[in-house]
Amino acid sequence: MRTILIFHEVDDVDHWLESPRRHEVFGPLGITVRTFIDPAQTNRVGLIVEVASMELFQEAMGSPTAVAAMTHDGVRPDSVQVFIER
Repeated sequence: MRTILIFHEVDDVDHWLESPRRHEVFGPLGITVRTFIDPAQTNRVGLIVEVASMELFQEAMGSPTAVAAMTHDGVRPDSVQVFIER
């Protein structure tokens, strides 16, 4: 399993938290996601993602379904930062 830490900004934190889209994209692939919010910056959020391989994660993130989910969830693409556990 690989652990990935992701930070990004969203338009509406409550909408992002309540959205089922992450589970719809990642759940069928066996990818688990834990969500976090930045209490100091109301639009900054984070994820801890557990995935079998980086290839699977990259494939999932590049899919039209993931792109549509990020758009729906109000993710600001220019703010996305991905960190990989070593």
